[in-house]
Amino acid sequence: MNKRPQSVLLTIMGKEYKIACDPDEQSDLIQSAQQLDAQMRQMRDSGKVAGADRIAVMAALNLAHELQLMKSQNEMLNRTLGECLAKMAQKIENVLENQ
Repeated sequence: MNKRPQSVLLTIMGKEYKIACDPDEQSDLIQSAQQLDAQMRQMRDSGKVAGADRIAVMAALNLAHELQLMKSQNEMLNRTLGECLAKMAQKIENVLENQ
């Protein structure tokens, strides 16, 4: 059964945005919008960045940077896990061969 996209009303920095998304993605979308709103408000309130456009760009850059760090960490963990599994498989093979 196809799930039809539904509209979700998001509020970011006092402005409302109507976004269509799949029903099973709504919770993640709302959480993402809340995170973006909090980060943009924090930047605005710090007084270091002026203007909604600049705040939005800086928030997007910060979130993109966080995402890139997570991707890098994930790749490193996957490599480490792969190496550990290969070593474990080799140990299992050695034990089975020596029986």
